Amino acid sequence: MYQPQAIRSTANVPAAAMREIVLDAPRSNATAAPVSLTGAQQNELLRALGRVDLEHLFPYLELVPLKKGDYLYEFGNKFEYAYFPTNAIVSLHYVMEDGATTEIAVVGREGVVGVALYANERASCSAVVQAAGYGYRLKAEALRDLFNEGGPFAQLLMRYTFAMFAQLAQNVVGTRHSTLEQKLSRWLLERLDRSLSSELKVTQETMATMLGVRRESITLAAGKLQAEGMIAYRRGTIDILDRAGLEVCAGACYKASRVGFDQMRGLQQ
Repeated sequence: MYQPQAIRSTANVPAAAMREIVLDAPRSNATAAPVSLTGAQQNELLRALGRVDLEHLFPYLELVPLKKGDYLYEFGNKFEYAYFPTNAIVSLHYVMEDGATTEIAVVGREGVVGVALYANERASCSAVVQAAGYGYRLKAEALRDLFNEGGPFAQLLMRYTFAMFAQLAQNVVGTRHSTLEQKLSRWLLERLDRSLSSELKVTQETMATMLGVRRESITLAAGKLQAEGMIAYRRGTIDILDRAGLEVCAGACYKASRVGFDQMRGLQQ
């Protein structure tokens, strides 16, 4: 019988890294990196929890490396884990029958990937690590049990779901009504918001794939942004020079997509 893996990669995954974590059988700290308060708080959702509520999750969290190109899940897979990135960036995308790919959302340290609130729930898209880093993963069964307990953790997940709906809605609007320069500006800003520096490691091929356009079109659009002094592009790397200019170029959809996350952060303060 087919059993989907939580992470698909060409690298070998140690057996200890794939063990199950359930509420009635917390993981053993003897075989995994200990979870620290400072480390867990690098994820904004986890940081929003009070210390007592966050430490309540510690027995069920596991720090894992998220390598570029790793699939956390694919379309149709049963969810095995939820992931709380700390410095990694994850792209949620949909692959058409003809192989064309379209990105529908992006997740970084502000959120969580792979929330499944009922048993046997299956993914409606794929999640692939676009920028390598680390994250904390939580077994799907444990997440459901913790959510059903109610309290701050459940409230945060619901607020985040609202914010994600706003991002998805603006992606739909932007795809239909924005120019390529606007789409590219927004795409870069979304990465910048989740990056620890103003330097983005990304190729034109990746940008073209995620935006569903030809590479030549990305070359022209990036060239315009560079000519206007907003970015500096060299092979595989983009430096953001003028964030304010990019925001103007991105238009209303970028600002609207941030409303849900800004409201969530406001409620957390």
